[in-house]
Amino acid sequence: MTTTVPRTESTSRTEHWLARARAAAEIIEAEADAIEAEATITERAYRALADNDLFWILIPEDFGGAGLDIVSAFRVIQEIARADGSAGWAFMANSCSMAVAAGFTHDAGAREMFADGARGITAGMVVPTGSAVRVDGGYRVTGRFQFASGSAHANWIGAGFIVQNDDGEPIIDENGMPDAHIAWIPRDEVQFLGNWNVMGMVGTGSYDYAVEDVFVPERFTMETFSTDPIRPEPVYRLGLMGIGVGGHAPVALGLAERALQEIVGIVEDKVRPGYTGPVGESELFRHDFARHEAKYRAAQAFVYEVFGQAQATVDADRPLTDEHHARLRQAATWAQEVAGDVVMFAHRWAGSATVRQPSALGRCVRDAAVATQHALVDRMTLVEAAPAIMPAYRR
Repeated sequence: MTTTVPRTESTSRTEHWLARARAAAEIIEAEADAIEAEATITERAYRALADNDLFWILIPEDFGGAGLDIVSAFRVIQEIARADGSAGWAFMANSCSMAVAAGFTHDAGAREMFADGARGITAGMVVPTGSAVRVDGGYRVTGRFQFASGSAHANWIGAGFIVQNDDGEPIIDENGMPDAHIAWIPRDEVQFLGNWNVMGMVGTGSYDYAVEDVFVPERFTMETFSTDPIRPEPVYRLGLMGIGVGGHAPVALGLAERALQEIVGIVEDKVRPGYTGPVGESELFRHDFARHEAKYRAAQAFVYEVFGQAQATVDADRPLTDEHHARLRQAATWAQEVAGDVVMFAHRWAGSATVRQPSALGRCVRDAAVATQHALVDRMTLVEAAPAIMPAYRR
């Protein structure tokens, strides 16, 4: 039975949704082994998220969603990722892609997907790797895609595409860019190909899929590189990159938080040669723990400061600067690096506790190893961010 948390007058909106996340996290944590075994979120874990209305935290209130700000939403994602990395990643992929769909898709299509009790859940690749031709009323889309995280319980699948002319050449728009769009396609019109056999983030269900000459009405599409949301809510002015890429940061923080929780429990009674008592009482461990716990806390504070400042800027109806955009990318990537360090610190001190299955810390190790490989948090993003950050330090 899933526990839902009612809203009371004494709780803030953020506290209310965090309480719901914690209720769902209890069930997800208990389901973690099954999630990994099934390579996707289990039915019980899905129900814990859906019955607490968590998938719709970034959907507008007048569509029936929570309409949260980005920091509150990311705190919810972090709590789910703390319970289980795969569930957190898939939930992030769903909730952030839904925010993009609700904020930037044609209003009629977005309402059909999310409003009036529709309860749409999206998943899939929005990078324009597919192709399409314009036809009356929409597009005919073809392509093969990867990494449909959270797709097993999604009812709308994203497919990024570039519009081609009759000769199969990309159409170039007025800005000199390929005419790129994202389509939201009903799940039953998509062919899932499987091919998800990986070392970490196993339970994300990030399957390959294909669409073949599928007609997509114009109302279920959006421009890939749009910076102007359809919806008026300020959160959508953070843009596709701010929402979609930024969502990786709270997943990383959740992994680091869980690793610290696990290692503290493991070393309480752990005895190893060369130590005069339990490992957790040694000065060497305590020094190492304090350093890495500080790294985690600093990264968490940095992520929520940067995204909080961006949210405050759009709330005040001011445009984001180049430095804002650079900081968003910097924070998302830096959180991955710190999470990798923290998780490996815990792994080194745990000894065989991460080797024997099942192991929550072992999952953190594997999940962090995969999370840090994502192209959108590659170290090159720090190189690209630096030019917009450096001027603030010039004297």
